[in-house]
Amino acid sequence: MLPGETIHSGASRTCTTCNITVVEQVCYSAAGYYIGTTCNCGPYSRESHYYRTQEAAQAALLNNQVNYRS
Repeated sequence: MLPGETIHSGASRTCTTCNITVVEQVCYSAAGYYIGTTCNCGPYSRESHYYRTQEAAQAALLNNQVNYRS
């Protein structure tokens, strides 16, 4: 991971293209569920490692137990 690639490594919380302030949420890709952010442009950042289920990702987010990328 590169510095500034995620919110936790220094990326701005505001998309410079659409000017939306992003918030962490459960997202999905072909690789699985993860904690990430989106803006009007589309996916903005993937903050965590992947989770097997949406429920596991949601529980991690709600309980402040996110397995953040490093």
